[in-house]
Amino acid sequence: MSVFAFVFGAAAALDAPVRQTFVGELVGDEHLPNAVALNSTSFVAGQMIGPVVAGLAIAKVGTGWAFLLNGLSFGAVLLSMYLLRVQELRTNARASRGPGGFIEGLRYVWARLDLRSIVVMLFLIGTFGFNFPIFISTMAVNVFHTDARGFGLLSSMMAIGTMSGALWAAGRDKPKFRTLLLGTGVFGIGCTLAAFSPGYWWFAASLAVIGAAALTFTNATNSMMQLSTKPTMRGRVMAIRVGVGLGGAAIGAPIVGWVANHFGPRWSLGISAVSAFLAALVAVLMMAKPVAAPPDS
Repeated sequence: MSVFAFVFGAAAALDAPVRQTFVGELVGDEHLPNAVALNSTSFVAGQMIGPVVAGLAIAKVGTGWAFLLNGLSFGAVLLSMYLLRVQELRTNARASRGPGGFIEGLRYVWARLDLRSIVVMLFLIGTFGFNFPIFISTMAVNVFHTDARGFGLLSSMMAIGTMSGALWAAGRDKPKFRTLLLGTGVFGIGCTLAAFSPGYWWFAASLAVIGAAALTFTNATNSMMQLSTKPTMRGRVMAIRVGVGLGGAAIGAPIVGWVANHFGPRWSLGISAVSAFLAALVAVLMMAKPVAAPPDS
């Protein structure tokens, strides 16, 4: 299983930047924020429906057949790609391939204060905030002493909040740093409420708030980094975005898990809240800077 997990992770690291930048080629920059939000909506809907279908399949035909059916489902993805009207794509210029491309992307991001600020915010939230399985499972088992059904309901509440945030983002115009401030601020408030939740349903409600805020933040970072980056660098910039998000989660999960194990899950939620408020502070400092157009977007 560890080998399969490694393969899945490697595939995700290659797939995510390409898939995110491809959205812009499908709809163009004008509708990019809305397209990103709708893409997140479909993704979250799959997360809500998929486990239910998988559970029914496992119960009826077994785990092996469930994996096989999941693999066959990708036939629909391949068919949709085959049916794409490629002549209508809004293709952009691409950076030339060669050694040192990733370093070039890092230099590009670091030289841009806006991109650098977003990456710092992503690192803070991704490392200490986006460890939802740890938060939900430890609170469900150790604090509220619920069973698998109660854990599943908590996950569904977060998914409902995430879906609400995605639908709200789909109707908004181009996001700005105040959108990031809103997302991180509400995320921090939600984690604080979750940490002090006196009962199961209070915690469930706070998870809905956290889900909506998390989706608002991630969608805004996606759209802002693409729209403010020159087309030839979008792929590399989005690869850095994904790398920071996935890498931060890998670093933060053992730390948050250790805190939850030694001091209790409420303290791990407190760490998440602090990381969100620090990210909000980065947004405030960025908004206080004089407004200047990106030099090469």
